[in-house]
Amino acid sequence: MERAEKLDKAEERPPSLIFLFCSFLKLGLTAFGGPAMVAYIRRMAVTRRGWLDDTSFRDGVALCQAIPGATAMQTAAYVGLRIRGTKGAAASFVGFGLPAFLLMSILSALYTRTHSLPAVVSAFAGLRAVVVAIVANAALSFGRDTLQSWRDALISLLAAVLFGFRINPVLVIGLAAVLGVSLLAPPIVPASSGQSVPRSSSASPIFLVLVAIIASFALLYPADRTLFDLAALMSRIDLFAFGGGFASLPLMFHEIVEVRSWLRGPTFLDGIVLGQVTPGPIVITATFVGYQVWGLLGGAIATVSVFLPSFLILGAVVPYFDRLRASSRFQSALRGSLCSFVGLLLVVTLRFAGNVDWSWPRLLLGLGALGALRAKVDLFWVIAGGTAISLLLPGG
Repeated sequence: MERAEKLDKAEERPPSLIFLFCSFLKLGLTAFGGPAMVAYIRRMAVTRRGWLDDTSFRDGVALCQAIPGATAMQTAAYVGLRIRGTKGAAASFVGFGLPAFLLMSILSALYTRTHSLPAVVSAFAGLRAVVVAIVANAALSFGRDTLQSWRDALISLLAAVLFGFRINPVLVIGLAAVLGVSLLAPPIVPASSGQSVPRSSSASPIFLVLVAIIASFALLYPADRTLFDLAALMSRIDLFAFGGGFASLPLMFHEIVEVRSWLRGPTFLDGIVLGQVTPGPIVITATFVGYQVWGLLGGAIATVSVFLPSFLILGAVVPYFDRLRASSRFQSALRGSLCSFVGLLLVVTLRFAGNVDWSWPRLLLGLGALGALRAKVDLFWVIAGGTAISLLLPGG
């Protein structure tokens, strides 16, 4: 496997947009665990393909956590942006998120027509243990690579405690950045990382997309006020999704269940369950909500609206981010932010574990999956094997 990875890394030409799309589409099929997938994006983009150097990727992770949006989705877009500009960002972003949208749409249709959700959740009961293993493995991998001193570990632990108490993610990330500047030794910043953004990623494509969005909203308002409200609401939720999808769920619940009464509380919680057992970020629950409100069209509009604003922010911020990278203080702040990401992974692991109905067979399945991942078994086979075994377990 190591030899194959070295051969892949030897590829020097930028990948085609189709190859980039298909690569992230394949990864998106097994994108369980939300922010845990960042580790697997790194393995593909840095270790196997050599599309980015490790420094550029790590800076990108810190940036993606510091701006709104689902961290894994933003990281996929960041990789595409780095190697093929705005078109590459769109190809990787759509490819990575498409499997989650399609599967959630199917499950939403089944839920609407049969209301057999308990049976669906039972079928995935064993797979939930595998999902916990995926997130735990990502936390271990990022922790090993990121926490180089006791100061790094201290920032990560403090962030984990604050995330655990559901402190505003913006405050946690900001505090981690300040502690990074105060506690961490300033790094030696190279003159250039060699990872410049292609010219095609200028502000012009982002501006054109923004104009198209404004025009779409203007047309949607008189056509159907419910769909307009759905799109506007999901866009606002995305703009406040600092710290990933988990930060957006309380606001989504408040607006959809308590304010607008579009869904009953138990129904919304069912959507969250499906969001946890399908690939992709937990905020894919927006697809479920949109489907329940206005069918497949509502699901599509909700999905686009809950991802697009943060995608545009990423495209607009990266060029300025490149200039800031030359500052040693900014590098220390980024390192502190990355330490907080390790803390977030730890908290997500615990939260996912709390959603599993543990039994001895499922515990052994989870430990076995973690062992396989630490041994660098391909994620696809871990998911496939875990799914097959889970169907044989009691209650699965």
